[in-house]
Amino acid sequence: MRHGEGTRVRKSAIFAVAAAIGLAGTAVPAVAADGPAPDPVTVQLNRDTAVLHGHVNAYQRGSEPNQAFAYCPGANAGTAEFSSPVLKFSQYFYGEMVGVKATMSAHADLVPGTGPGSYPLTLTCAGKQYHATFTVPAAQVSRVPKGAAKAGDGSLAG
Repeated sequence: MRHGEGTRVRKSAIFAVAAAIGLAGTAVPAVAADGPAPDPVTVQLNRDTAVLHGHVNAYQRGSEPNQAFAYCPGANAGTAEFSSPVLKFSQYFYGEMVGVKATMSAHADLVPGTGPGSYPLTLTCAGKQYHATFTVPAAQVSRVPKGAAKAGDGSLAG
């Protein structure tokens, strides 16, 4: 090999690799487009935040209202709604949301007397139904039983 031929060989190799990468990059979308596109519709109860995790599809007892969220393209009153045997829905909102991929939401209140367990959440969107499952935790004791020890009263002192 004469002086300078190695540089031409390296440049040719680099060009061939770059061309192969470029062709492979254009072929990938064609392969992905062969199958049916996934349905973009989603449904969930509550959402996680940057600070609070584990809220998605888990009913939260307390003062904050629970919310059902759905991504249903073109959703508006009359074309999309939530249903569940243990939730009552109110205050529907249709439109893009901040912080969650959704085009609609509604407040979700637990039907009195609902026990702990797993329950269905259904979204009807453009005539089709989509399902999620959410959990309801057991209710925490809201009052101290008669005769129980109380913090700070000295009953636990030894």
